Amino acid sequence: MTTLFACYLAVFASRLGLRRLNLRHLQRRGHTVPPGFEAAVDAQQLARSREYTLANARVDLAESLVGSAVLLGFLFGGGLELYDRWVLALVPGPVLAGVLFLLGLHWAQTLLGVPFGLTRTFGVEARYGFNRTTPRLWLADLAKSELVGVVLLSILAGAILGLLQASPRWWWLWAWGFFAGFSVLMLYLSPQFIEPLFFHFEPVQAPDLERRIRDLADRAGLGVSRVLQVDASRRSGHSNATFSGIGRVKRIVLFDTLLTQMAPDEVLAVVAHEMGHWKLHHMARRLGFALLGALAAFWVAHLLLTWSGLPGLVGAEQLSTHARLLVLSVIGSLARFPLTPLSSGLSRRHERQADRYATDLTGAPRSLASALVKLGTENLANLHPHPLYAWFYFSHPPLSGRVAALEGPAAVPDPCPPESRGHNRNRPPSPGP
Repeated sequence: MTTLFACYLAVFASRLGLRRLNLRHLQRRGHTVPPGFEAAVDAQQLARSREYTLANARVDLAESLVGSAVLLGFLFGGGLELYDRWVLALVPGPVLAGVLFLLGLHWAQTLLGVPFGLTRTFGVEARYGFNRTTPRLWLADLAKSELVGVVLLSILAGAILGLLQASPRWWWLWAWGFFAGFSVLMLYLSPQFIEPLFFHFEPVQAPDLERRIRDLADRAGLGVSRVLQVDASRRSGHSNATFSGIGRVKRIVLFDTLLTQMAPDEVLAVVAHEMGHWKLHHMARRLGFALLGALAAFWVAHLLLTWSGLPGLVGAEQLSTHARLLVLSVIGSLARFPLTPLSSGLSRRHERQADRYATDLTGAPRSLASALVKLGTENLANLHPHPLYAWFYFSHPPLSGRVAALEGPAAVPDPCPPESRGHNRNRPPSPGP
């Protein structure tokens, strides 16, 4: 019990230390306009960005403290063992009991997060002009999210626990296969059935922009089924663009806020960046790494699941299989913490590659640079992250560095753009997520 408790506190303290380092750096350096942002950011905008980052950090810190206190009390204060016995007495059968066990924890986590979600949406986001949702819409989104979450969690938990009961020796391999297949299936189903529950999608209302996007996709050798815009402005003033789908079914989705904030050339540059992720197979690689990590996790869980000392790590005498899996998931989250810079670094590398691809494809590096400046200023992004914090956590390179790379001497269009390097406009796109 002491060892796991100490490990949790060490990781929690490390996270707090990194967060404090980042915020202190922002307070010291946050008055300076980064290179490339001079025309878009003034002292007042910098102050708003700094205050917005600090306001969000305060809410995050409060949620983290409350959540960690509740989790530690539940795990090490006897709550897990009591809850486990109650569920087993309430529901017959290990699979059904396990599903109910996990659903109860999911609902508890949701309820715990409601006050902080309300504070972010109707407090911080509203104060800085981003929130456009209503209490009724917020509650509707929460209800739909819960419905989707309960269905997906029940399917996954029921299948994995059922396989564990049916094949104690090889369950980890069959469970991983189910998890992998389910993950890929969701890449097909989510854009078609889940996302429309929350957003309204329609064809882009600017025919000339749609034509230019399709021409860009043809030059990149990508088959795009639809170019859509989504009513993100019903909920928030934040802007973005996504590229969703898998295999031959791909679609480009633009936030309506993005269309109002950016010029057509800037929108094209953002879309070209997203196309770069697909053409460079970043999605497939990320999915592959995630599934390999899941395979390792299932195998380790198989090795440790029957270990007699596992309940003692949380001060319990005896725990059911699903309660043991919960303890293993906590251990896994602690073990993944030191690996965070690896995944963050890989993601940043992919972002830089996608930036270069967009520059080559459009021949307009400064359009992407100006789009990034607008994304940063309109969304009140932290323009002064601490280098260590960014190295550890950031999935994207800091904006100032990306803009400098695009506007510097190296930002000269490639004399051999992608369409001239063997990319056949009539060749079907390569499969992959």
